[in-house]
Amino acid sequence: MSVESDTAGAQAAAAPPAPAAAAPAANPALMGLICFLPSGITLGLWFVGYLDTTALPGGMIPIVTFSAGLFLLLSAMVALRVGDSVTAAIFGVFSAFWTSFGVLLMALNNGWIIDAGTGEALSTEQIGSIQSTYLLSFTLVFVLLTLATLRLPLMFTIGFVLVDITFVLAYIGVTAGNAGLFPIAGITTFAFCIVFAYILFDAFGQTLGGRAMSMGGPLVKS
Repeated sequence: MSVESDTAGAQAAAAPPAPAAAAPAANPALMGLICFLPSGITLGLWFVGYLDTTALPGGMIPIVTFSAGLFLLLSAMVALRVGDSVTAAIFGVFSAFWTSFGVLLMALNNGWIIDAGTGEALSTEQIGSIQSTYLLSFTLVFVLLTLATLRLPLMFTIGFVLVDITFVLAYIGVTAGNAGLFPIAGITTFAFCIVFAYILFDAFGQTLGGRAMSMGGPLVKS
């Protein structure tokens, strides 16, 4: 055996092993969007009258609190862990809505909130005041979210605008006592579910090695 071959063998033995391929970064949008959709669809069915909340007042509580509220919170935490603050904020505010919505439904359905002055159950007018305040607060926040994310692809903006329209219709329907607006809110709810389902398909496709779907250019590019 030659000196050269001995040297080459020693160098090969001393060479460090090739680094393992890095694991793909987690994409919190997959879990967030797919867990958001059941609650969004349920809300739309409620608006159009498919779910009779008069006879089944607690029928929405499990799905809005756990399917969306809990799992969107987990998605927001994953997004923070991978350094995606924008996605974390989006999922976080939607988690806050769905979780608080579930708690509000439980509180109103079970009489946990009473008139502090009389100790009696709330009147219809008082319940309407609570609901309108709740809807107005989240309407303003979702409008702010829409404006703050105009640098995202157009499909996201369309989805957020449809969410805004839904909340405006629900707010006016509650404050004005116009039940005719709720079926329209149901239609816009189904519309933003379709948009977010499209975004979900794109996220799944890219994660599985497919090509990106068209999302449209952002409205704000600079």
